[in-house]
Amino acid sequence: MSAQQDQPAPGARRGVPGAPAAGDTDRARTLETLRSNIGSLSTVTLRRLDSALPWYRHLRPDERSALGLVAQKGIASFVTWYEKPGNPAWVMSDVFGTAPTELTRSISLQKALQLIRIVVDTVEQRVPDLAEEPEQPALREAVLRYSREVAFAAADVYARAAESRGSWDTRLEALVVDGILRGESSDSLRSRIAALGWSSKAEVTIVVGAAPADPHPAYLSGLRRTTTRLAEDTLIGIQGDRLLLLLGGLRDRDTALVKLAPVFGDGPIVHAGPAASLVDAGPAAQAAFSGLVAARAWPDAPRPVAADDLWPERLMAGDDTARRALVRAIYRPLTSASNGLLETLSAYLSLGHSLEATARALFVHTNTVRYRLRKVTDVTGWDPLVPREAFVLQTALVAGRLSAGDAAGDASAAAPAVRLPERAAL
Repeated sequence: MSAQQDQPAPGARRGVPGAPAAGDTDRARTLETLRSNIGSLSTVTLRRLDSALPWYRHLRPDERSALGLVAQKGIASFVTWYEKPGNPAWVMSDVFGTAPTELTRSISLQKALQLIRIVVDTVEQRVPDLAEEPEQPALREAVLRYSREVAFAAADVYARAAESRGSWDTRLEALVVDGILRGESSDSLRSRIAALGWSSKAEVTIVVGAAPADPHPAYLSGLRRTTTRLAEDTLIGIQGDRLLLLLGGLRDRDTALVKLAPVFGDGPIVHAGPAASLVDAGPAAQAAFSGLVAARAWPDAPRPVAADDLWPERLMAGDDTARRALVRAIYRPLTSASNGLLETLSAYLSLGHSLEATARALFVHTNTVRYRLRKVTDVTGWDPLVPREAFVLQTALVAGRLSAGDAAGDASAAAPAVRLPERAAL
């Protein structure tokens, strides 16, 4: 009889009468052994962390202390879980406690899982010392199940931290975009940009257009993946029904701009820049938004279109920056050029774009007119023989004549000087 009590039958765990009492006794004995060995298990675990994980040795003392506390809590919580494994929902709060924020700042999820693996492996290696042979398989299974719960709990901690950090980054990104548009001081912008992790030192291109009317939930993540393939760094701003992209180090600019067109909603897309840096992108962003407002005046505009190609429409919409740009880039170079380029261009535009009529009005040969118009293209970059570009040139002449009193053509405080028409003067 005593022999049967000392050596339960192999089938006892499958429901033979008397087996549950013996199993409960083994489990109670194992549980008591676990409780008495929590301190030694924690000591061995910390020693293994220091020897097996090089990154652990290089942490600051407070970080090592926090992680060591997590490891110790993990072992203590396993004992509690082994006693009542039915509800693992408390594992995350019991193991990590108030550490999730500090934990995610100190180490990555990969390192956290390495730490959990060391803890679990330490307990598993000590199974022969912690349980009698009949109870060892059950204890090993409990260790594996517990490790799964802790791993999922760690993943949940990092997922929530990433979600919170993503929300903060989104708000900070919106503040940076708003600061660029409002022309904030470069010092305040630099601190926010640094917090966002902007690393590109290349020039910045700004692209503005309509935001999708009803973007799907994954729209922003897909947009970031697209821009990552085309540029070194990206900031995204959605302001009402408008979408703004600030792209640092745009690769193959012309091709990239065409590839970005599908991420916008219907309507014109305007790009500006490049600006020297992100903190200098304010004027280019304002030019892009001004072009977006004026683009409806050019129904046949390409998509996307450069803000500089919309100088006439922007001027008519009241953008004084466009007026100064026309005067600076076109009118002043023509007035400084020799060979009567300004007079030839003015006559050509006034006489219906006729080479012969221009030649007769200026008493020169038609080939001379052609030569001078080619020089106009060389000086300004705009070809008067192309109707759209001739319109830009004519607008520049009008803006220049109205700004004749402003020698530089770009001092916004100067009042425009209005000349009397020649017929009125006569």
